[in-house]
Amino acid sequence: MKDLHDEIHANVQRALQEDTGSGDLTAALIPEETALAATVISRENAVLCGTQWFDACFRLLNPATVIEWFAKDGDAVQAGQELCRIQGNARTMLTAERSALNFLQLLSAVATQTRRFADAIAGTRTVIVDTRKTLPGLRLAQKYAVTCGGGVNHRIGLYDGILIKENHIIAAGGIQPALKKAMEIAPPGVFVQIEVESLQELQEALAAGARMVLLDNFALDQLADAVALTRGQTGEPVILEASGNITLDNVRRVAETGVDRISIGSLTKNIQAIDLSLRFAGPG
Repeated sequence: MKDLHDEIHANVQRALQEDTGSGDLTAALIPEETALAATVISRENAVLCGTQWFDACFRLLNPATVIEWFAKDGDAVQAGQELCRIQGNARTMLTAERSALNFLQLLSAVATQTRRFADAIAGTRTVIVDTRKTLPGLRLAQKYAVTCGGGVNHRIGLYDGILIKENHIIAAGGIQPALKKAMEIAPPGVFVQIEVESLQELQEALAAGARMVLLDNFALDQLADAVALTRGQTGEPVILEASGNITLDNVRRVAETGVDRISIGSLTKNIQAIDLSLRFAGPG
């Protein structure tokens, strides 16, 4: 996430170019020197996220735009709450409006959904983890939003972690040879995780030296058995991650089995934008 600053700039440049193309035809209705003021209101309870993307949309078009925030990323906000005030050139504010809200609504939605899951397992030893099921081009943005909601990032991409899934195991000839090769090629500091679909496969993975295991679509009783089996092993601790068919209705029961992590693709994949309203006060 150290590259977030550059990523925000790139995200916003792409969004504005996509929206404006050769120019904003409608904004030309407004006299060039006109100033405007505006406020952003939340229409529902949410966790705020995306303020840096929002600001960049306005300031990339007009650095003189003034934005005053009354909440910060990660804050819980209420329906009807004023989030920020904006003042600047009318044309550039009207041009930036949609892209700015798109980022703020999307990233607040990811943070809000993550917070719901994190709150649901509060008091357990388990953490909520994201996946690579992100919108193309917005991975760092969405993973940042997950952290604002109280979740933890899994690997960012294919380059900073090794996750051996079912098809990798098949192609490599089995769990043991797949793990052996992964441990040979993993750069220093890069984790190796393997996915298993049964207790038998878990035993095989542990025997092959696995220290991080993804339990794919295990039933609750199987998860509890997997935890007991793993805790009974000697040697280095093994991180167990549950994944598959996790909902708000069952996530606490999954956490109470004793797994270390629960990964949830819907945090970043199945997202309904938070309802926010940007209201203009008229020419200033």
